Parts: sequence; structure tokens; C-alpha cells
Amino acid sequence: MMKKNWLRWAIVIPVLIIIIFITLGPRLLVGKPEVDAEAAVLMDMHTGELLMDVNGDTPMPSANMSKLMTELLVLEDIRTGKLGWNDEVRISRYASTVGGINLSLRYGERMTVSELFQSMVVYSANDAAVALAERSAGSEATFVKRMNEKAAQIGLSPDSRFSNASGAGQDELGPNHPEDIRGETKMTASDTAKLASYLIASHPEILKTSSRTQMELKDKGLYISNTNWMLPSLDGPYSYAGTDGLKAGYTSDAGYCFTGTAEQHGRRLIAVVLGAASKEERFKQTRKLFDYGFSLFTSFPVRLQNLVKLSLY
Repeated sequence: MMKKNWLRWAIVIPVLIIIIFITLGPRLLVGKPEVDAEAAVLMDMHTGELLMDVNGDTPMPSANMSKLMTELLVLEDIRTGKLGWNDEVRISRYASTVGGINLSLRYGERMTVSELFQSMVVYSANDAAVALAERSAGSEATFVKRMNEKAAQIGLSPDSRFSNASGAGQDELGPNHPEDIRGETKMTASDTAKLASYLIASHPEILKTSSRTQMELKDKGLYISNTNWMLPSLDGPYSYAGTDGLKAGYTSDAGYCFTGTAEQHGRRLIAVVLGAASKEERFKQTRKLFDYGFSLFTSFPVRLQNLVKLSLY
């Protein structure tokens, strides 16, 4: 009888250890990094689980991260036929004077939807975002209403509210902004990750544009470079394998922000860093998040295999 009980426990205990390890092992063996930013989250896009959460539910200025919603709505307009890539957009006086990072578009000049969209995705141009919003909805205010309606539809929290299409701060809106466009968008890091996940899942083609190293504006004889320094194609000190998006930004109120996504070994992660201290730091902190997240998956099979081997001896 004692021998049977011993044999039963000899089988059960290793199985229990393996089950516990499958559930908790990677998180126990891989320490979470210290993230130097006002807020940060790391999402496993496959499951929607937040693997890291630092002030993820705190609403704060988010700079160009709000352009992710503008990109989503423009892509929806393209899909439904409301907009065409070759449609011409006349640049308004307001769009031509909005501040922050921009293309220095001139009042009255014309650009295609495609040129403006690529400029917004690759270079985060504020004037391009305003022009697209006005072309899509007739006015930026109407477009902003649609942004907030879409936010509720896809399950973002009421703590995230969009104030304009570009993510520009109040001091960047320029002298010609409409009276009904004021204030700065605030988002939570967790909502930003959720929005990025929805954008990629609904329109995976966005990654073809967001991963471009640069683009050419032929009529201007101008090349503009991607503001995402983590792209492997840039081959720089912040490049990270598998990175193909998504959005970098800055305002004086928001600090330096970044929403990055990378895929390795069939696993896609989304990292959001809000309120980093410098351009470089937002990418350094994102690297920490990616390293942690991918280590949970890439090192797990080896640890499990070693544990099973140990249980057999």
C-alpha cells in the first residue's frame, strides 16, 4: 500500500510542478524590467494580455499616438470607397499653419490621399493628418466626433478622449485652428495598446507603410525619413529585430512617446511608452519591454524540457 502511494505521488508531483511551471514559470524566472517613463504597457497581441503594466490606466497627453485612430478611420474610408488613394486634397489655411512636425504644406496646394497618409504614418506629419480629417469628414471637428465614437465602439475606456486628428498640443494648433478644436488629446497606455492591436488586426497592411524607412514626395523633391528608430532596416543603435511599426511622437505636455510593435517566432507584441525623458529613452525603454516579453516565450521550451528531464531522475 505504501509503495503504491509512493508511486502515485512520484507521478503526481512532477506533473503538478510542470503545470505550475507552464502557468507561472516564465514570469517567475524572468524578472520584469524597471521602466523609466510616466506610463508603459506591453501587450501580447495574440491573447490581448498585458504582460507589463505601469500606470497603464492613467490618462495623460499622448502626442502623436492619437494618429493611430486617424489612420484607422482613413483606412476604413478607403475600404468603403468613401476615399480613394488618388483623390486630391486641397490644403486648408488651418492645415498649412498647424505646428509641430509637418511637411510645410502651402495653403491651396493639392496632395493625394496616398501622399498625405504615407506622410502621416511614416513621418507623423500634423498638417497631413489635419488635411485628411477635413477631407474625410468635411471638418476636423466632425472627424474628432467620429474618432471618439469609434473609440467607444472598439472598447477604449472613457478616460481616453480625442481632441484633434493630429495629436498636436494646444500650443501647436497654429493661428488658424477652428474654435471648436482646442485642448490636447489624453489617452491611457492600455487604451493605446488596444487601439494599436485593433488597427493591425483590422488593417494589417498598415505595417507595410509603417515599416518603410523613408518616402519620397515627388512634387516637392523631398525625402522624409521614418521617425521610428527601432526599424531593423535603419540598422541603427536602436534597431530591434521584428519591429515593423508603429508611431513615435512628442509634445511639450506629453514628453516623448512611442507605440511599437514587433513580431518574433510567430508572436507579436505591442509596447506603449508614454512620457519618456528623451527621443532615445523611449526606444531604450521599449527595447526593455520587448526583451522581457519575447523572453517569456523563446526561453520557455528550453526550461520546460530541462524540468521534465530532471523529473525523470
